Amino acid sequence: MNIESVPITLKVFNMPARVQIPEALAGFDQLPGSAFIRLPVVLGLKGCSRVTLWRQVKDGLFPAPHKIGARMVAWRVSEVRAALGVAQ
Repeated sequence: MNIESVPITLKVFNMPARVQIPEALAGFDQLPGSAFIRLPVVLGLKGCSRVTLWRQVKDGLFPAPHKIGARMVAWRVSEVRAALGVAQ
């Protein structure tokens, strides 16, 4: 039995040395429950993709956002905290 050696190519991606954290995400604990947060902050808190979040909203596993403008939605902080199981 002959075993041939197969070259393996590894791709190394350049990751930024410092990832920017949205200001609202950094101060999430200080936000009042009545405040609203937008999609990037929710994604940062959940740690999932946009598609996964919308699937969870559709399936009732995560609260639906509120329409706050003609083309703008946001989540109420108190509802996100409850869904994430964070003490308020």
